Amino acid sequence: MNDQRDLPTRRGLLKTVAATAAVSIPILSAEASGRPGQNLFPDGFLWGAATAGHQVEGNNVNSDLWQIEHVTPTLFDEPSGDACDSLNRWQTDIDLVKTIGLNSYRFSLEWARIEPAESEFSIAMLDFYQRMVAACHARGITPLVTFNHFSAPRWFAARGGWESAGSADLYARYCDRVTRHMGDLLVYASTLNEPDLLLGMKWIPQNKLPPNFYATQSAMLAAAGTATNSKNFSVANFGAAETKLANMLEGHKKAYAAIKNVSPAVEVGVNLAIDDDQAVGPNSMRDQRRESVYGAWLEAAKTGDFIGVQNYERRRLDDKGIMPPPTGARLTESGSEFYPDSLEGAVRYAHEATGLPVIVTENGINAADDTLRQAFIPLAVSSLHSAIASGVPVKGYVHWSLIDNWEWVSGYKPRYGLATVDRTNFQRTLKPSAAVLGKIAKNNAV
Repeated sequence: MNDQRDLPTRRGLLKTVAATAAVSIPILSAEASGRPGQNLFPDGFLWGAATAGHQVEGNNVNSDLWQIEHVTPTLFDEPSGDACDSLNRWQTDIDLVKTIGLNSYRFSLEWARIEPAESEFSIAMLDFYQRMVAACHARGITPLVTFNHFSAPRWFAARGGWESAGSADLYARYCDRVTRHMGDLLVYASTLNEPDLLLGMKWIPQNKLPPNFYATQSAMLAAAGTATNSKNFSVANFGAAETKLANMLEGHKKAYAAIKNVSPAVEVGVNLAIDDDQAVGPNSMRDQRRESVYGAWLEAAKTGDFIGVQNYERRRLDDKGIMPPPTGARLTESGSEFYPDSLEGAVRYAHEATGLPVIVTENGINAADDTLRQAFIPLAVSSLHSAIASGVPVKGYVHWSLIDNWEWVSGYKPRYGLATVDRTNFQRTLKPSAAVLGKIAKNNAV
């Protein structure tokens, strides 16, 4: 999940800047949700939860993000550190998926662990991720593997990252090596996670960003360059979008080909951050925003087998741009609008633009108060069912996130998980919202 539900609040890619708001929302209990015979989902529907390697594994010391977490100045409130220790507790996480009653698990591979130095591939780490995929199969869980969830090797960033010549070929080589090692274990694969993120960032008003955000970002990347003797230390989820776009598009294209050439049966797509953009009044900028943020990526996605939709909120746009939430609207704890129906709009748009089947690869809510999540899940899933009932082919719903984890620059403060993680002993404890989603998944109905 990139993230920034505040700016515009996704999973905390930037600092939380909106004030907490108290809300009163009707709650559906675990017993009340998912009654059979109401709104049934297609046979074989994927019900899952997601994590991302750098956010949960811990001590990803050879990655570009680890580097920028540890320079001065940095935008990060705290470093990732041990994260959730999932590098050692990955079986516990997969068991959680099974315990909840879900049939799929989305997780990412860490390129920095697999290729810690250029052209040096770690057999041990390839074996590690192969074991994760095999363990999913052994538990009757379908793995949805993301080959790159923002973080990349430090050496890749130091050579200019996605801004440098040859970056797409280097990424395709990595994808080819991983796919060959996996054998026939892969089922669904995503090339990139939210590569449209920075394009969306351009629409955020300056006064909604933390003070001196862009100056600090530039200084942070420069400091990382100094530390690595790089003239252009570049990472996927910070910096200018325009300088990375062409190579990332080519990277997706070549990664898709690399995976399919080795394993033609694997379904491959790209996961995009897609808001439910809604036009308000005459001369709305909705279509302009859609074209500038999603246009190139939706076109690139058309060659895939599915499109991954990652949705967290709606955006109302008038002739001046993004509008604030409507007066009196219910707000989440981070200040964004509580609007679970945004999922339906995003899914419809993605399918109409590409003609592809959809997998909801991320959807959730930042809420320390789990009753908000308990309310959110059935409403969001119901909106998804409305899209399916009207003919949109949707293959699955994956909730972000399985566990509370490190949320980029906001550190460990945001709470998106279906389970808590004790920061002293890494014990996982399921929240009541896990039972809500599990009941829906068990009945394949909402």
